Amino acid sequence: MTTIMRKSVLGIAGLAFAGGIFAGPATNAEATSVEAVKPVAVSVQADKPGVDKAKLIPHGVQGEQSRIDLNGEQVENVKAIIAATKKSDMDERAAVVAIATALQESKLENLGHLGDRNDHDSQGLFQQRPSSGWGTVEQITDPEYSTMAFLKGLKQVDGWQDMPLTKAAQTVQVSAYPFHYAQWEQQAADLVAKHWNI
Repeated sequence: MTTIMRKSVLGIAGLAFAGGIFAGPATNAEATSVEAVKPVAVSVQADKPGVDKAKLIPHGVQGEQSRIDLNGEQVENVKAIIAATKKSDMDERAAVVAIATALQESKLENLGHLGDRNDHDSQGLFQQRPSSGWGTVEQITDPEYSTMAFLKGLKQVDGWQDMPLTKAAQTVQVSAYPFHYAQWEQQAADLVAKHWNI
C-alpha cells in the first residue's frame, strides 16, 4: 500500500510538474499577447490655448482679400513680428495690423535698397525711411527693431484698436495707397492665429 501510495503521489506530482511546464509557457505567451495589444501610453503635447479670432478681425474684412504663399524666410519674419509685438506688450490685434502692413509693404521680405526700383530710401519689412526718422538702415532692416518702431507709431494713434485695419496702418505709414492694407487682413489674422501661441 505504501508503494502504491508513493507511486500515486509521485504520479500526481509528475502530472502537476508537467502541467506546470506546459501551462507555464502558454500562460506566459498569453500574457505577452495581451501586453502586445495593450495601448501604449504616448506623450502628446496638449493643445495650447487658441487665439480669440473675434479679436483678430473685430470689424470684419474690408474688400477683396489677397493671399500669397510664404517661404521659410517670410514665416520667420511673421514670427519676429509676433515676438516684437509681445515684447511691446501689445495684443494679437496689433500683430494683425503689423503683419498686414508688412504684407502690403514688402510681402514680408526684409528688403534692402532696391536701387532704381526703391521708393526713395524705403527699406525693411515696413519700408521705413531713414530720412523720415525711422532709424538707420541697419535698424530698419532688423525685423524686431522695425516692428517695434511701427508699433510705437501705432500706440500713438488714439483709438487704433477701434479703427478698421487700413485706417490704423495708414495713420502710421502715411502711404500713397492707404486702402491697400485692407486686402491682407484675413491672411494676417490667419498667421497670428497659427503662430501667436507657438
